[in-house]
Parts: sequence; C-alpha cells; structure tokens
Amino acid sequence: MSSFFIKKKGPPKVFKKSENSAGSKRKNDGDTGNKLKKKLNSKHNEEISSDSETEGPAVHRKRRANVEEEFDETPQEKKLRLAKLYLDQLRDEEEKKAEEESFETDLIAGRLQEEVLEQKGKLQRMVAKDLLPPDTSEIRLLRGHKLPVTCLVISPDDKHIFSAAKDCSIIKWDVENGKRLHTIAGGRKGTEDRHVGHTAHVLCISISSDGKYLATGDMNKLIMIWEAATCKHLYKFTGHRGPVSGLSFRRGTHDLYSASHDRSIKVWNVDENAYVETLFGHQDVITGLDSGSRERCVTAGGRDRTVRVWKIAEESQLVFHGHEGSIDCIQLINEEHMITGADDGSVSLWSVNKKKPLSTVKAAHGRHGDSGLEQPYWVAAVAALQNSDTVASGANCSHNSKVQLWKCGQGFRHLEPLFSIPVPGFVNSLKFSSSGKFLVAGVGQEHRLGRWWRLKEAKNGLYIIPLKRQQPEQEGVQNGEENGV
Repeated sequence: MSSFFIKKKGPPKVFKKSENSAGSKRKNDGDTGNKLKKKLNSKHNEEISSDSETEGPAVHRKRRANVEEEFDETPQEKKLRLAKLYLDQLRDEEEKKAEEESFETDLIAGRLQEEVLEQKGKLQRMVAKDLLPPDTSEIRLLRGHKLPVTCLVISPDDKHIFSAAKDCSIIKWDVENGKRLHTIAGGRKGTEDRHVGHTAHVLCISISSDGKYLATGDMNKLIMIWEAATCKHLYKFTGHRGPVSGLSFRRGTHDLYSASHDRSIKVWNVDENAYVETLFGHQDVITGLDSGSRERCVTAGGRDRTVRVWKIAEESQLVFHGHEGSIDCIQLINEEHMITGADDGSVSLWSVNKKKPLSTVKAAHGRHGDSGLEQPYWVAAVAALQNSDTVASGANCSHNSKVQLWKCGQGFRHLEPLFSIPVPGFVNSLKFSSSGKFLVAGVGQEHRLGRWWRLKEAKNGLYIIPLKRQQPEQEGVQNGEENGV
C-alpha cells in the first residue's frame, strides 16, 4: 500500500522581499524629492529673507496686496482698468498740448501786435521809468584813438563796437572785455592810391542790420565798405562832391543812404557794389542822417534849419521847420518819430505827421558865459533806444560836460529829464545798444567838425555806460490809441 503524503495548503505566501524593495524604492524617491524640495524651499527662503532685509515688511504687504488684487481681478475688469488709464493719459496729454498752444498763440499775437505797431511807427515800450543812474565806478573808458572820436556804431548783437576818429583810424572793440580786436590804421594825406583805409577825418559810420557790412565816410568825399567780421576792405564809393557827413543802412536790407556837405543824398546797393540815385533839396550842408525799415530816410539840414523826410519810392520829400539854430544831429526813435539836437542848445521831438516839433527843450544842457550874456551849450549828439520812450543827448561843454537821458511822454508829446551822467570832454557821438543794456559815448578833446575849443584834461575814447533797471511790475507797450497818436 502506497503511502501518500498530502501537504496541507496554507495561506499564500507574500513575497515581502519584492514588495519591500519596491516600497523602499518609493520611499527613497520620496526622500530624495523631499530633500530637493527642502533645498529649493531653503534657497527660495534665503532669497526672500535677503530681500526682506533690504525692502522691509511694508513692501511685502504691498506685493501681497497686488498679488491678491491681480488674482481677484477678472480679465474684463483688467481691460476696463487699462482702458481708463489710457483715456486719462490721453486727456492729460491733450490738456498739456492745449496749454502750450494757447501760450504760443498769445506769444505770436503779442509779437504780431508789436510788429504792426512798429510798422505804423506807434510802438513805444515804456522802459524809462525803470532806468537807474549808473555808479561812476561802473563806467568804462576804452582808449585807443590818438585824436578825438568822431563817430561810433554798435553791432546788432551788442558784442562789438566800431569807432572812428580824427586820426583816420577805425577800431573794432570787444564789449565784454574792452579789448581792441582790430585796428584799421589811418594814412597820411596824399597816400590814397596805396593806403587801404582813410587818409582824412572819418565823420560817419554805419553797420547793416545783419552785421555783414560796415560803411565809413570821410572828409575826402569817400565812402568805404568793409566786411564787419574781419574788417577786410571790400569797396570804395565815390561821387559826393563834399565831405560825407552821414551814413545809414536801411534795416533788413543792404541798401545804403549817404549824406554830404554837397547838400545831396545818395542811394547805393552794397550787394551789387552799385550807385542807385541822388536826391536834392537841402539848402545847406547836411549834418546828419538816419533810416529805419521803410524805404525812406531822414536828414538834418544844418543852417537851413530844416528836417527832411525822403520818400525814396514816391520820389518826394517832407520839410519840417522848428529850430532857431543849426540842426546838427538827428536820430529816429521809431518809423514816425525822431529826435534832433541843435547848436542853440535845444533838443526837439518830431512826428512825420506834424510840420512843427511835438516838444522842444531849450538850453537842454544849461548855459555858460557872463551874466546877461549866457549862451546855451551846443548839443552835438543825440541817440534813441529804438521803439521805446528813452532818448539821450550830449553837448559840447567847456566844463561840466555830461550825457543827459530823457523820457518821452505818452505819444511823444513832451520830454522829461531822467538823470545825467558826467562825461568829461566833447560828446561827439552817442549810441544805445539794441538790448538797451548800455549806452556808448564817443568823446574827444575837440568837436568832431572843427577845433574851435580844446579841453586838454579830456580823454579821447569811448565811455561805456551801463543802464540798470529796477524790476518792473509789467513792461508797458502803448499803441496809438493809448498814446493819443
């Protein structure tokens, strides 16, 4: 009988080894992941802690608020918010642009109004009330001429002064430092053919409004044209039969007007180096000439006691009477008003619309001589600050000589004295700078036209007189209606 061994079946064995290795693997993977996460978190935490040290808790709260706001905001709300911001930005830009355009419009309107008034000859900037007398220590003397200064002109940019004298020389000065930049030496009589420059007293000088050309006239009946920047000689104009006593460029052009003791006025085109025409009318030597932007010039007729306005295009002239003595100097204030000085000591204001002076101050610089035989000091130079209410005059005084500043009343109806500046010597020429910041007086020991008196204590040179202003509340510009013109 066979024996059978029956093995009793028990519960299935669980292969723990395989399970344990898989679980171990998962456990190890988990541990590795946790370690990496800890590392990253640690690194992240380190960065945050570093930032927090710099920025502080307030910044974190703001960031958290922004993050929460971003998470709370829907796409539609975000679009609406951005659209509002864009509209606000556009509105601000348009308002700023409108303000700038309004400001520019006001500026342009003001400028156009001034130009219209200037063309009409009715522009009068009220600056005289703000002028202050300068300290004598602030007045500078520029010396370089050997003989009395006879004439001067200031460049349009106020950087240079050109002066001429009885020594036949021309000097270009630097206004800022007072140094001589260039000297055109005078020559001896009889060397005209070989000398580049004047060989006789220079009586008048003018510069074009763009500062390109300089013109000078002398006792030898010659007009010379120079390049103002380099003082290079360009042309020589001949034709006058007497000493050239006045020169003026028409503003904005290179047309040149000249006056002479031959009683004529000539018109020249400097660009073309050409003579244009001659005008006659004065009955005595012409002692002064000036011009503006219109095609016309004004002249003083010396002992014929007339002031004339020459309308070049219309080929006509206006004649004015009023002075009792010889009219020796003239200057335009604007296109329709002018100032003159005479050897009877008077200073007069004129309008082209009136045949007589609007105002006359007699013995403007005082009198001299014995009691009962007093004679007024001879007014030899006048100047005007263009389109303003300020003018100046200088006299030939044997003692106590000075430059007198005047204020023109409304509508140029009268003259009021402002203050005087002592300047020893004969004041032969006066010019205001374009900016009105200074006044230049050309002074000498003798009168520019003769040797009737001589002041040995005087110095031949240029006095630069600063014109300081007190702060005005508002600079006034008066038109014809306000002035009653």
